[in-house]
Amino acid sequence: MSSFCLGCGNSLAEGERFCGACGRDSQAGAGVAPDPQVAFGLPPETSGKAIFSVICGILFVILPLSIVAVIFGYIALSEIRKSPGRLKGRGLAITGIVLGYLGVAFIVGFFGLGFYELRKEEKGFNNAAAGIGKGSVVSSMRNVNMAEIAYVQAHREAGYTCALSELAENWGARSLASGKSSGYIFEMKNCTRDKPDGPISKYQLLVYPAQPGSAAARTYCTDQSDIIRVLKSGDPNDCFTVGTELSTKEINGS
Repeated sequence: MSSFCLGCGNSLAEGERFCGACGRDSQAGAGVAPDPQVAFGLPPETSGKAIFSVICGILFVILPLSIVAVIFGYIALSEIRKSPGRLKGRGLAITGIVLGYLGVAFIVGFFGLGFYELRKEEKGFNNAAAGIGKGSVVSSMRNVNMAEIAYVQAHREAGYTCALSELAENWGARSLASGKSSGYIFEMKNCTRDKPDGPISKYQLLVYPAQPGSAAARTYCTDQSDIIRVLKSGDPNDCFTVGTELSTKEINGS
């Protein structure tokens, strides 16, 4: 009387203990009912979870599907390993897992690069706001103050000027001719005289971000005293009254 191998469903001759196809000991599983699908020689099925894993892996650009591909790939491998030849699709499951991991790596790398570029841009903007480096906000403000000193010495009867264009042309503030530098707007205001017909004895320079909603939206201000103040938030015009005076160390960027 012939029997069937519980491992692969191969037909065994009477008295044959070890399967000629898979080598399984037929007596090791005595008393265990064989899988009907294997025992009757039906062809193995391809694991649906393995197929689903591959499909999700192909669509790896969508992060949730990449994760799903990995999860279902491992589940499919486990079910295939536990089924006695009834399920196939190990290659598909492995492919789904690989594609899933590639998708996760791609998306993490993509967003990581975007975050790095954003932080790099923000750092550069903050450096400009803190007065670090050539052409920065604070150094430009110091150039304006020095240009005003040179201007008033050459125009004692007129005093200071409220026009950045005049300072830009001949007095060392050429980069501020447009009233913009390092992402900030430079505005001369409140030029006053001690006497109605006297020279301009006071001026104010207000420097505020061209894009107020940015992460480093600080306001800077100075006047004829050459003291530079910073206001970290609030109305830019409040800088002259409640702004914090920058130390020499902060101004020099050291």
